[in-house]
Amino acid sequence: MTSGRREGRGRRRAGIAARLFAAVALSGLVAACASIAGPTPIDTFDLTAPVVATPARGRTLQVLVPEPVVDRAYDGDRLLVRPSATEIAYFAGAQWSDRLPRLIQSRLVEALEKSGRFHAVGRPGQGLAIDRQMIVDIRAFDYLVAERRVEVALSVKTMDDRNGRVLTVREHRAEAPVAGDTAKDVVLAFDAAFGRVLGEIVAGAGR
Repeated sequence: MTSGRREGRGRRRAGIAARLFAAVALSGLVAACASIAGPTPIDTFDLTAPVVATPARGRTLQVLVPEPVVDRAYDGDRLLVRPSATEIAYFAGAQWSDRLPRLIQSRLVEALEKSGRFHAVGRPGQGLAIDRQMIVDIRAFDYLVAERRVEVALSVKTMDDRNGRVLTVREHRAEAPVAGDTAKDVVLAFDAAFGRVLGEIVAGAGR
């Protein structure tokens, strides 16, 4: 009788050990598969700088474009999504090619250069003798999910760098509909709205 109980306990312990070994082995197999598959890929997107035909006045001016002022929510490389007015999220599996403030700075410099109305356009640290500064504040760069549209708003302050006098202050805002549910659809809408905003900024620059 005692021997039977011992044998029963031994079989139960052996069964538990076997199940535990199987669970550990399965866990290791899953981890190994995940390691082989690698991390989930993230699609990377860029913005484009439009060519804006403008009068050639102001070609002697040299313009400095610092990195835009930005709230923390925009200070990264994620596509910002607003499910509602008070909620912030980010589009899964998608990112900008750079931090959004630096990407906007790069495309603004490019657009101003393409316009041909300035002698030189640069960033801080490039050693230009500056006449004007364009200080940009990112007010919105949002995908409004419920309304299926994007909104881009940049406030631009133009300052005379020689005396610190503010010459112009203006907010530029544009919207664009989002055609589908993919990150590419959202980015195409962002690029369209951003292009219109840059066009306004360049057209009014140098006045």
